[in-house]
Amino acid sequence: MAPETSSSYRFHQSLRQRALSRLRAWSVPAVAVLICLPLLVIVAGFFIGLFSPEQRDTLAHLGRYVISEYVRHTIILMVGVGLLVAILGVTTAWLTTACNFPGVRWLRWALLLPLAMPAYITAYTYSGMLSFEGPVQLVVRSLTGLQFGEYYFPEIRSLAGAIFILSFVLFPYVYLITRAAFIEQSRAAIEAGRTLGLGPWQSFFRVGLPMARPAIATGVTLALMETLADYGTVHFFGVTTFTTGIFRTWYGMGDPIGALQLASILLSAVVVLMLVERISRRQSKYHHAGRSQQPARPLQLSRSKAWLAFSWCFVPVLVGFLLPALQLLFWSADQLHVWLDPSFWNLVKNSLVLATVAAIITVIVALWLCYGKRRTPTKLIRSSVGFASLGYAIPGVVIAVGVMLPLAWLDHRIINVSEALFGINPGLLLSGTIFALLFAYLVRFLSISVQTVDSGLAQIRTAMDESGRILGLTSRQILSRIHFPLLRTSLITAGILVFVDVLKELPATLILRPFNFNTLAVRAYEMAGDERLAEAGPAALMIVIAGLIPVILLSKAMSARQQAMHEPVMAAPKAEEIYEPVKA
Repeated sequence: MAPETSSSYRFHQSLRQRALSRLRAWSVPAVAVLICLPLLVIVAGFFIGLFSPEQRDTLAHLGRYVISEYVRHTIILMVGVGLLVAILGVTTAWLTTACNFPGVRWLRWALLLPLAMPAYITAYTYSGMLSFEGPVQLVVRSLTGLQFGEYYFPEIRSLAGAIFILSFVLFPYVYLITRAAFIEQSRAAIEAGRTLGLGPWQSFFRVGLPMARPAIATGVTLALMETLADYGTVHFFGVTTFTTGIFRTWYGMGDPIGALQLASILLSAVVVLMLVERISRRQSKYHHAGRSQQPARPLQLSRSKAWLAFSWCFVPVLVGFLLPALQLLFWSADQLHVWLDPSFWNLVKNSLVLATVAAIITVIVALWLCYGKRRTPTKLIRSSVGFASLGYAIPGVVIAVGVMLPLAWLDHRIINVSEALFGINPGLLLSGTIFALLFAYLVRFLSISVQTVDSGLAQIRTAMDESGRILGLTSRQILSRIHFPLLRTSLITAGILVFVDVLKELPATLILRPFNFNTLAVRAYEMAGDERLAEAGPAALMIVIAGLIPVILLSKAMSARQQAMHEPVMAAPKAEEIYEPVKA
């Protein structure tokens, strides 16, 4: 090849590589904007409604009659859930970390089991157990001889009942994060307090608890975000909150802009909680001890205190998982015809296929964003990935409203163009199909995949990328030959987490699912809404079985982390040991 031809070839190759690099760099912000589109629609819809006299009247009507009730119930719900999850999560985390008593090894992972039980399914089970026809009141009447109206029994379908259910389902968020903080606390800090005369509980309140405050605030914030996002529990119990109000405004009043305005108010509350969580995370240095210090030695409890500690930690497991799971097993065993019905297994197929496709799409998009941030770590790219990860903190009903309106508008524009050019009405191609549902799942659960994949990429040294480039590998080859094999575990984990969350997601599925398309979550909701709780058992049981998968992963991660913290600290390597691999 002539020198001119060779230099020209290299020049064109260089231009091509630069063009591809710029395309990759701009694709990350473009994808992030597309994912944030539902949130932008919600914010824009609020301001559009303010400039419309009709929408201002609607908002004034809502503010006069229902918004105050939504605000009151939401605040009471958040305060009650926040206090209970903090008490349950912090005390169980401290007892299972700082104390040694019979059964503590089992309780350390069993306290995560309520995470496998969606709140609305727990609500169905307790409604069946505590209702007038339920087994609890039957036992009360048989033992006392009293009849209906002659004794007092608390009503589970109430605001207090919703607080009870949500607290025992969501406390593992506080337990998981706070226990991680307690594990990292050094032995020196705890034993220094004991040297100064502090007892176990004094050490907890004056040393351990203040050092873990940021972790506690983060866990409570996550639980409150899930509380704001809940729809199945509050709707089934007849509690009016912003999530039920959005449904009522959209479907009952036929007012999508009014639903957008309510969604924007709920979005504002979520943003405030996110800011609180970010502020608490900045203070994480108060509890992070690092691997250079040994963890605190567990305190051996006496016989009576050991049984008290076991009982206190066992009650959340019993109430949050064991009793609901036993009720589901009882209902499912009595519904043999449901298990033999082909339509039920069609629901299982719909749910599994939908969750699998959503997990694959979400993991692919997360890998693209995280790899783009690794290749081009500019401020714009990092900010874009951060904004694209906001969806997990947004309630599913809010995302569904934000997804439906722009897709419906785009569908009508496509119909108008198709009728004008070809005289054909193609129907709803986007808003009335699985596409809208998958897009909502992508927006809602992308954050899970991004965090998992990003943590996996962070463990791969950049020197491996540079070695691949020296060997002449392109970016795509580096990803496929080097990163992908090393990221296999992270990608599988991210896919499993998204898969299970999609199976449990209820409000977005209710709004965006196509006609004549049901899932296990929708079937359980419909059966419970028709007071056919026993028939909801098989569908709910399948969801719970799937929910056990991430709980097992979390428990293994917690065990590995505690084992790593108890390993002896190795001596620092010598300088020649560090530089020898580099020379080689």
